[in-house]
Amino acid sequence: MPNTNLTAAMRARNDEFFTQYGDIEKEMNAYLEYNPDVFRDKTILLPCDDPEWSNFTKYFAQNFEEFGIKKLISTSYADASKNYQSNYQPTLFERRQPHFDKKKTTVKGKIFTLDKDTNLDGKIDVDDLQWIYLEGDGDFRSAEIISLRDEADIIITNPPFSLFRPFLAWIVEANKTFSIIGNMNAITYKEVFPLIKENKIWLGPTITSGDRKFHVPETFPLYAASYGHDPDGRPFIMVKGVRWFTNIDHGRRHQPLPLMTMEENLRFNKKLKDVESYDEFDNYDAIEVPYTDAIPSDYPKLMGVPISFLDKYSPEQFEIMGTGDNGLVDDEFKKTPGLTKAFIADYYKAGGKGSYNEGNPTPGIYKNNVASMAYKRIFIRHKK
Repeated sequence: MPNTNLTAAMRARNDEFFTQYGDIEKEMNAYLEYNPDVFRDKTILLPCDDPEWSNFTKYFAQNFEEFGIKKLISTSYADASKNYQSNYQPTLFERRQPHFDKKKTTVKGKIFTLDKDTNLDGKIDVDDLQWIYLEGDGDFRSAEIISLRDEADIIITNPPFSLFRPFLAWIVEANKTFSIIGNMNAITYKEVFPLIKENKIWLGPTITSGDRKFHVPETFPLYAASYGHDPDGRPFIMVKGVRWFTNIDHGRRHQPLPLMTMEENLRFNKKLKDVESYDEFDNYDAIEVPYTDAIPSDYPKLMGVPISFLDKYSPEQFEIMGTGDNGLVDDEFKKTPGLTKAFIADYYKAGGKGSYNEGNPTPGIYKNNVASMAYKRIFIRHKK
């Protein structure tokens, strides 16, 4: 799905995408490999969910006993409160329940809970899930869901991309352990990047590149370049640039990158041919490193690297010093308060596009006295 289509879906708040079971399983397995007891005796909340369709609910319910989970809570958002027409029909599962209510089914959220063997078959699994209607529509900002947040130890979900900022803030204010899916552009948000810089959140290990398949509601406009229907007839789209954002530790974070010296990179790294490499930024006391695997092992000062660097970031190997995208970098590394007027003028003369205004601190490079493209970069340096 092209980013323009994803952006349009976010603006329309029509970005309720359902995560594939395999993507959930791979990420959770990475946490379990690092700490087999990561979910043991924990209450897990899955908000912004649709428990009757959700693979999050299915995954944790099926593994409830194996993981030693104390309690599983999953909540859904009322159909009538969504910003798109969904042709909603209550599922057969809901209609068969004695407490099914035609008046409540579209205007009330639902809460599913799992904490005991309700059907007395000797095990606790997905067949023991119990549900009732919520008092409200299930909005995560409501007092009802905030109370569930405060009860939980761990929060795991795929919130709508359009609500990523307020949802992450909602988690952080309660100081909860979490793992959520978002677009990688969120890395440079002013609400998100300081948390990454302070090593309070990081990227998960299992999604680092490529598109990811998400199921979508039946009424979602399938105008994306990559879409289709699965064997059960459910529509899906392919979305670029998604990542897990988490504060659950995993082994990948502690594996240092194997690096070459600057001289070795210039001689042997084929990616560096015909690209700007190791030039100084016009407005920051830092050098440009266009690829993560081109980071020189012997450069002691500040380096501007792509945001995808965070897929391989080890806090034992590097310090994150800031990002030019929102100016969150110490003044000691700035050559100018923002882009110079000369840089902006030359940028447009060189064919640059976009709104790079005076004061915008996005890193820029001069090459042969002509401004090159401006970059979205994270500034790092080797740990001393």
